Amino acid sequence: MKHNLGKVLLLCLSFTLMQASDFDYTVHPDKLTPYVKEAVILTVDVNQTNHDIVLLFDFDLKKSKNYTFQRIDIKEIDAYHAAQIQYTYLIYPLKSGIVNLDFHLIQKATTDESVAYSFSGDRDNVKTLVTTDTKITLPPLTLNVKALPKGTQIVGTFDLDYNVKTREAKAYEPLPLQVTLKGIGYPPLLENILPIKSAFTQFTESPLVTSLASYQGTHVTVVYPMALSHDKSFTLKPIVINAFNPETEKSYTLTVPEQSFNISKVDKTSLLDKVDTPAPFKVDWSWLQTLFGYLMVFVAGYLSALSWKWTKKQKYQEAHPFIEKIEGAKTAKALLQVLMAKDSKLFTSCIEKLEAGIYGDASINLKHIKKEALEKIV
Repeated sequence: MKHNLGKVLLLCLSFTLMQASDFDYTVHPDKLTPYVKEAVILTVDVNQTNHDIVLLFDFDLKKSKNYTFQRIDIKEIDAYHAAQIQYTYLIYPLKSGIVNLDFHLIQKATTDESVAYSFSGDRDNVKTLVTTDTKITLPPLTLNVKALPKGTQIVGTFDLDYNVKTREAKAYEPLPLQVTLKGIGYPPLLENILPIKSAFTQFTESPLVTSLASYQGTHVTVVYPMALSHDKSFTLKPIVINAFNPETEKSYTLTVPEQSFNISKVDKTSLLDKVDTPAPFKVDWSWLQTLFGYLMVFVAGYLSALSWKWTKKQKYQEAHPFIEKIEGAKTAKALLQVLMAKDSKLFTSCIEKLEAGIYGDASINLKHIKKEALEKIV
């Protein structure tokens, strides 16, 4: 039956004896006194004991600033009214002292009839499962977290690798440097790999992180890409990272040894042109000649435009009476007589259109023919 419920969480969990007739449970942390940022594997086993009812539970850890957690495994054995389930969490405490792991639990009680009804119908019309929900308050699981040695930067078992692409460059040319931390433990995300204050210029990017949670902890690789530049040769002092192995309870260091970079200086003479740029100052009057040429072209164009406008105006004034005759023609025959009396050659196309309409079957657009005639004289 529970198999038919798919991914619905089924967890019969309690820290009291009030639900003992319905289920029993065990909560097992692999350690109760971890160090800060040391992995704690928490296993929760649940066994349903009351086989007359259906119990569904919504269970998880509550979020807290005092620890991080991730569910890394779930194992289920489905049986009729006798479900068994095991949840496994990976937890990292983030502060020393007492850290309480708080739980969230909602008990959902239902019946076989309700389950059967909820799954009646087709896949696209599954009815809502009716449950009686009860919030159960669980006591926290207490961890007594030990403080890390002073100066510890990362926690776990890590190896360090580095790559310097080149140790020679020109002034201000970037020198790529890559530092890689790889191992098992709390993700080693450091705010600063390089010294905060340095004579050289630093170029940094966000670290590249890949991780996989497991029963051993978090398998993680963190790559720090960066680059350095300077205008003269310089030395990068050793990069030392203080680490702590909680399994052996011993501190250790990861080191990038001292790196020397050779910067070739730029020959100052190569920066000086052998030709004066700009040339020594002298009075150059060629611009005045060019300007005068532009002015002459402008004046000539302006006078030409005035002449054309005046000629057109004169032509228009001379044609004015004739224009009135064209515009005043009310019929095609009247317009034909006006045009033929004035200049039959100039208005040949207009006359032909009028004759084709008057003496033939062609249609006449008197307005368009008038416009064509006016364009020929204006």
